Amino acid sequence: IHDLAKRQTDTGAAYLDVNVGTAAADQEGTMQWLVESIQETCSTPLCLDSQKPDVIIAGLKVLNAENGGILNSTPLNKKNDDEILDKFIEMATQAGPKVGIIALTMDKNGVPQDTDNRVAIAAEIVSKAMEKGFDTQRLFIDPIVLPVKVPNAQVQPTNILNAMDQIKYLCDPAPHMTVGLSNLSQGTNERSLINRIFLAMAMSHGLDSAIADTLDEDLMNVVATSEMLMNKQIYSDSFLKVYAS
Repeated sequence: IHDLAKRQTDTGAAYLDVNVGTAAADQEGTMQWLVESIQETCSTPLCLDSQKPDVIIAGLKVLNAENGGILNSTPLNKKNDDEILDKFIEMATQAGPKVGIIALTMDKNGVPQDTDNRVAIAAEIVSKAMEKGFDTQRLFIDPIVLPVKVPNAQVQPTNILNAMDQIKYLCDPAPHMTVGLSNLSQGTNERSLINRIFLAMAMSHGLDSAIADTLDEDLMNVVATSEMLMNKQIYSDSFLKVYAS
């Protein structure tokens, strides 16, 4: 764990996502152990990844929030919990001004399949955050990428890109946008290629973060090249080396 945290940091990770999975018998204790272990190695901010508030709270108890952090993730609401988004906003607020949240365009009815409902849920999330006085620059909207191999899911990447075009205009300053990138290529033969192409496309539609493997050099080259072509990085013949340094 120490080695992986250091290597991800050295290759450009802005945050390290910490997820205990579902197999851990004591998820709260495991989350605390992981947070403490990683913080022994590096000062990279952590992204506490669980839809269970109790697991997030356990991680927050040992998190160095002065370095920043993200709580990942919450839907707008759930069938058994209408207040889940409120809980995440409250946890982030209590943790400090450098802690943000990832909110999914998902509600008690599940993941919407079309653009309009994704945007409608995102609008409700933004409205709730603003109502609670939560800075929208601490808010990351995840429009939820689905595996392209699933029947009838091939239209989803286009729907997500169209949703991104609208989400970035929901408020000023705009919320951040993120995706779990590898979900898109799950089960496919060309995982790396699909991930790289979609990442470049999404960046041109306003995506400014992603949960991804920074050890994938080809993927990080896509990030560097996309930022250069979008005039976010200065071109030089050695721009890839400069970005990686």
